[in-house]
Amino acid sequence: MDDRAFLEAFERCQLAEFHHRDHVRAAWLYLSESPPLVALERFTASLKRFAAAQGKPGLYHETITWAYLFLIRERMRDGETWDGFAERNPDLMQWKPSVLDRYYRAGTLASPRARETFVLPDSSLS
Repeated sequence: MDDRAFLEAFERCQLAEFHHRDHVRAAWLYLSESPPLVALERFTASLKRFAAAQGKPGLYHETITWAYLFLIRERMRDGETWDGFAERNPDLMQWKPSVLDRYYRAGTLASPRARETFVLPDSSLS
C-alpha cells in the first residue's frame, strides 16, 4: 500500500492490522507532511481514534508515542523515502527490545503517569 493510501486507511480506522512498524510509518508520514508539533497532534488524535475503533482505547501510551515521534523526527533526512528511513533505522522498527530502553527504566514506562502524560527520559540512563 502506498504512503497516502496507508495514512488514509489509518485515519479512517480501516487497517486490519497495525503493528509497531506501522506506528513508526504513520508517525514518519505525519512528520513528512507537517511541523513536529502539528504532526504530534495529528498522530496522537488518529492513534487514539484507531485504538478506540478497535475496542482498545486503553492501549494508547503517551510517553511511548511522543518519544518515538521525536526520535523519528531527529533521524529524518530531507528527501528520504519511508523505505530508506526504515532500512537506515532498524532499532526504531523493533518493538522488543525497544530503543526506548536506552532512555527509560521499565518501571517509568509502566507507570500510569507515563501512560497518561509525556514523561521525560530517566536522567541516569541518558
